Amino acid sequence: MREAGNLNLHRFAVFTAFCTFLLLIAGALVTSNQAGLSIPDWPLAYGSAFPPMVGGIRWEWSHRLAAGTVSILTLMLAGWIWFRESRQWLRILGIIAFLLVIAQALLGSFTVKTFLDPPVSAAHATLAEIFFMTTIAIAVFTSSWWTSNEPQLRDEESPKLRTLTTWTSAIILVQIVLGAAFRHNAFGIIPHLIGAVVVTAMVFWVVLAVAVRFRKVKALRTPARYLEILLGAQLILGGFAYMAVLSAKNSIQPTPSYVIITVAHVAVGALTFAASVYLTLRCFRLLAPSGAVSAAVEAPRGVVS
Repeated sequence: MREAGNLNLHRFAVFTAFCTFLLLIAGALVTSNQAGLSIPDWPLAYGSAFPPMVGGIRWEWSHRLAAGTVSILTLMLAGWIWFRESRQWLRILGIIAFLLVIAQALLGSFTVKTFLDPPVSAAHATLAEIFFMTTIAIAVFTSSWWTSNEPQLRDEESPKLRTLTTWTSAIILVQIVLGAAFRHNAFGIIPHLIGAVVVTAMVFWVVLAVAVRFRKVKALRTPARYLEILLGAQLILGGFAYMAVLSAKNSIQPTPSYVIITVAHVAVGALTFAASVYLTLRCFRLLAPSGAVSAAVEAPRGVVS
């Protein structure tokens, strides 16, 4: 067994999470370019591992290549954690990550076989985000910061920041589901717009709570600031994306502006979710749970970096 905080393992976990983010972008490119059925068979493409790169085939094949690469990386990461990590729960999380990527691949094949059935396609996009968050969590858990002797801080306000950030992350995930459902024509834009209002309110609540309660705690203020910035960018992109959808409704082929804006909207949405989950994990690491405040220290007395 190794000591916690293995630097090489952490770096590999970060690399896997980054590649997963690129995979999300590759999937978004398939949808925005309307290339989901450009390859009608799976796992081969027209019976070949290397089909001709024409039309939408290049987008779908590139997506499959990226998915295969991430699957291999996740298998390597799970094996590395299993044999070198002393924390049993983290070893189990590594196995869960690998099972998720396998489930995602199978669900991807099912989307092809069901001819992009909206609920199946939306589920495929949603599971991709859940898998991405799992890789983010593993990257955080394998960091030396997570295993360092950071002091536990008191959170005497209500609701607790732990609870508030958890609910915010969950609501952002629901918003991603609503966005995926709209993107894959499961239903209209109204639920997604309502979700945007709720997410905005929750994020500003979290950011305000961090600013008021832990203004000197850099380890919380910094990810909260990133979350706020990403949400602002996402709201702006959301407006442009909807206008792009309306303007491209009668187009024979997806326009470059439509593809760029809609893919950027998906990518920043994933980053917003990642920032929220990252802040949530930091709250669970730094803030004492209810019933354990006696071991905590006053937050304003020190700066946690």
